[in-house]
Amino acid sequence: MEFHVRLTGRGDLSARIYRELREAVLDGRLRPGERLPPTRELAGRLGVSRNTVAAAYDSLTSEGFLTGKIGSGTFVCARPLPHARPRNAPAGGGVRPRPVWESISAGDLLAGGSTARGAAAGDGTDGGTDGDTDGGTDGGTDGGTATGGVRPVYDFQTGTPDPELFPLETWRRLVARELRELRRLHRSAALGHYAEPAGHAGLRAAIARSVGVSRSVRAGAGDVLVTQGAQQALDLVGRVLIEPGDRVAVEEPGYPPARLLFRSLGARVSGVPVDGEGLDVAALPTGTRLVYVTPSHQFPLGTPMSLARRTELLAWAERNDAVIIEDDYDSEYRFAGRPLEPLQSLDRYGRVVYVGSFSKTLLPVLRLGFLVAPASLRPALCAAKRLTDWHGDLITQGALARFVDEGLLSRHVRRATREYAARHAKITAVLRDRLAGRFRPVPSAAGLHLCARLVPGTGIDLERALARAREAGVGVESLARYCGEAPAQEGLVIGYGAIPTALIDEGLRRLVTCLDGGG
Repeated sequence: MEFHVRLTGRGDLSARIYRELREAVLDGRLRPGERLPPTRELAGRLGVSRNTVAAAYDSLTSEGFLTGKIGSGTFVCARPLPHARPRNAPAGGGVRPRPVWESISAGDLLAGGSTARGAAAGDGTDGGTDGDTDGGTDGGTDGGTATGGVRPVYDFQTGTPDPELFPLETWRRLVARELRELRRLHRSAALGHYAEPAGHAGLRAAIARSVGVSRSVRAGAGDVLVTQGAQQALDLVGRVLIEPGDRVAVEEPGYPPARLLFRSLGARVSGVPVDGEGLDVAALPTGTRLVYVTPSHQFPLGTPMSLARRTELLAWAERNDAVIIEDDYDSEYRFAGRPLEPLQSLDRYGRVVYVGSFSKTLLPVLRLGFLVAPASLRPALCAAKRLTDWHGDLITQGALARFVDEGLLSRHVRRATREYAARHAKITAVLRDRLAGRFRPVPSAAGLHLCARLVPGTGIDLERALARAREAGVGVESLARYCGEAPAQEGLVIGYGAIPTALIDEGLRRLVTCLDGGG
């Protein structure tokens, strides 16, 4: 086989080879079952070391794009994969909102013009994209662990980042710049009008570029709708798509606020089992209209959905005229390995609404999230957003746009990832060394929490042990609270975003004592 690899773009040579081969598989230039050249041959052709090519092959093999056969060589995986599409979000022609939203547009809801800043944002309701293609969220935990009362000293709650890691002074400076811009415009009559619902134009463009580079999400600025956290994104999608009595599927175990939200909209909510490859597509109920998943880092278990399961879910959604909400919470914090392709970037049918949040990378109190939706749903989503709160805070959104565009978000995530990786390692070591035989850790290399299942027959009364831990000043969550269907699964969900590194050792020592029956 003669195949040309262009060593263009940024990144090391192995990463460039990886990207070229991956795109060739996705767009069909490399067909299922086709044999790739040996690593030595391709290395010689490209003028690079054999190890460079081997590293690219290994990454593609681990992600399910390639398969190796001893004595025969390396081949494209026989399982068909979705074809690559243009970088804008797909049109989603077969996906329609509820009939009531077909007759409502965001423009109908507000007469008159928008502010200068809002006009720049665009209304996001024309069903198109702007061509800017450079490009559990609150997800697992949008307030999901708040129980009120005094927080424990050793707080292992999930879904909360460490506020001490947030560059507050930098953020203050960016907000001040936005306020100076507002002062410059304060005499403008445009400031007396509401802005457009899709959000700050600069932030939408920055989000499209950021998720395009970091997560391979296909989006231009016109595909992005800025929300007040990911929970509002779920609410908007639910209200636009769900009729009372519709069937909605969620992961089991999974994110409780999503289950409660869909139920409040009148949906019949079904929990679908999750195994080592992710949501069990074969177990999806007949007639399901909407499926909510956390494929990058399943909440709360932490395992990623396999590539095979992703393609199976996408094909199922097309066959059954269903929509998938992909909640990509915690995807920024990865300690090992390369993340798998998001459902949205694999989707050739326009069936996926991609949801993201800045609650874990910034601070939950800032309430910033977003969604990337097929063009067929965007007018209705913008109308629903306007009916909900007109639009978000453009000062905060403008500050975030600067934070992303100036490279400050990437710098912050890199620094925070190093800190969270150290905490992840500490907790993993205790689970392995002190609790082996009683708890089985669920493999995970990303996010802000770890999960460990209780081994049957250990004799541990977990709820009683965790109550003792709370009395000892240690807050750890039970896996059972994330189970909506009986029987509940038993285990620990240990967060490490909220607890300072210096307190982890003592907190874990007290937890082990309580699990041992002391305390």
